[in-house]
Amino acid sequence: MRRSTFWVLLLAVSMAQPAAAQSVRDGIDAWASGNYVEAVTIWRPLADSGDADAAFNMGQAYRMGRGVGIDNARAQRYFESAARQGHLDAEVNLGLMLFSNGDKVNAMRWLRSASSKSDPRAMLVYGTALYNGDGVPRDPVAGYAYVKRAADTGLDPARRTLSELDRLLSDEIKTQGIQLAARQQGLARTPREATARPKTPAPSSKPKAVTPSATAKATPPPAPKPTPKPTAAPPPAAKPAPVATASAAATATGPWRLQLGAFSKRNSASALFDKVKGNAALSGKRSFLVNAGNITRLQVGPFVSRAAANAACSRLQQSGQACFPVKVN
Repeated sequence: MRRSTFWVLLLAVSMAQPAAAQSVRDGIDAWASGNYVEAVTIWRPLADSGDADAAFNMGQAYRMGRGVGIDNARAQRYFESAARQGHLDAEVNLGLMLFSNGDKVNAMRWLRSASSKSDPRAMLVYGTALYNGDGVPRDPVAGYAYVKRAADTGLDPARRTLSELDRLLSDEIKTQGIQLAARQQGLARTPREATARPKTPAPSSKPKAVTPSATAKATPPPAPKPTPKPTAAPPPAAKPAPVATASAAATATGPWRLQLGAFSKRNSASALFDKVKGNAALSGKRSFLVNAGNITRLQVGPFVSRAAANAACSRLQQSGQACFPVKVN
């Protein structure tokens, strides 16, 4: 009896031993293979224990309805969990969700944070809100500055919005906005921190609001689909020089790249490139790991023109990989 009891206890102990710990990367591998249920099974405990990348990916899964049913409330909770840890893509997605739900004050909190980290989508929506006084005090100079910075990355909705603002604003305000944009890029300041700029003259009448068709005011550019990538938040200060991580054809030149994601862990950015580099759209291209504060942005290129970058991005999106073109100096 004692011998039998011993083996029963030994069996119970062995069954209680945890399986090898799984990582966010394991979930990404499952997701890339189309095993969405397995991916969320891996990410859920990691997210619930405080992993920002896993929380962001869970938010994306609930937002898209892959591996789980569509549940925007849960998506928002997971995005907020990641955003509170400084995850850039989570800040952007959370801000856009809140904005769409009419909670503009809280939306601006997250979009302002993401804008200070130079995310193009956030800068477009936050800049438009500043121009319109929508959820924030009206500041056309700062609004113009943010929209211009977003447009300078090549983001098409931002370019259209900038064209509309160019038509509506005076040359004086546009000049101040351009100067402020330069200071923001050089010093990583937010509009209220840049106190040296001249005060904006009071308008003689209520300005015309920028319409949704011209901006992301009512219909912000969609948040990138998760090909789960462990993730995200691009904050900045002055941008350090990008680090090339893969060899490229010597003839590949051009000022355009595709940004595929932003990650709190550098090896996560490298892992995503390893997953997508075999895509024909990226043939002959290399990866750039661009440090921005405690975030690493994965960019792939170069491309000779915005049209070429857009064409490659469209092909990547067909395979489920989020991306957007960016122009580099």
